Amino acid sequence: MRRVHLAAVLVLLLPIAVSAAGGAKAPAPAKAPPAPPNITAAMEKGGCKAFAALLSASPDASSTFQSAIDGGVTAFCPSDGAVKSFLPRYKNLTAAGKAALLLSHAVPVYYTRRALKSNNGVMNTLATDGGAGNFNLTVQNVGDQVSVKTAGKGKGAARVESTVYDKEPVAVYGVDAVLEPVELFEPAEVESPAPAPAAHKKAAPKKARHGDDVADAPSPDADDDDEEDDAPPADQRKSSKNNAAAPPGGQCLRWLAVVAVAAAAVLA
Repeated sequence: MRRVHLAAVLVLLLPIAVSAAGGAKAPAPAKAPPAPPNITAAMEKGGCKAFAALLSASPDASSTFQSAIDGGVTAFCPSDGAVKSFLPRYKNLTAAGKAALLLSHAVPVYYTRRALKSNNGVMNTLATDGGAGNFNLTVQNVGDQVSVKTAGKGKGAARVESTVYDKEPVAVYGVDAVLEPVELFEPAEVESPAPAPAAHKKAAPKKARHGDDVADAPSPDADDDDEEDDAPPADQRKSSKNNAAAPPGGQCLRWLAVVAVAAAAVLA
């Protein structure tokens, strides 16, 4: 009798159990985080194919760009025409120099166009390491125009012309020139021509004075000093002047007068 009742209970509970099992849902798997954007691909689509090609050819630069995405990055991408005209100079750089130039075109902070306009001043770049050089950028805003430039006297000013890509944490802006960091393109100092040798008047050696063992070295005033040393005193100069002014015949007449007086005295 008990078995009959137990079987009846199981028959009644079985549909309830099946219904409960069918209604339960397994937890959904967690979504994988989205893959970081490919900066090189974004540059290619935005009209910076030449710069993207240089970036792809530099393993150090491209890996640094990609690894900086998590913390945010803002890149300044030169136009194809600007890169083409700059290529001869770019090819003369070492591999490390090429990577530094490419990395100097990005800052490790995400800036919207609006935020960029309100951030005048110096910014570190992906090339800034505090060792070989600063590789900093200076952002300047004049009205609605945003420009970036390198430090020092190097040619490095570029105007922001377009937004190539802007989706947090990456922003890429098109610029009209390749930035030339002063750390890589320090202008050579222009040497001033050597002054022509001045013509010096040859001075006669100065006479040694009494008590001097060695004659003094000639100086620009040596001739004047000699004239002063050899010149007679003032009173002797005055007498000589009077004698020079007297006519030669005057002295003879005085002698004749003296002789005549002496002769008259003898005859008297």
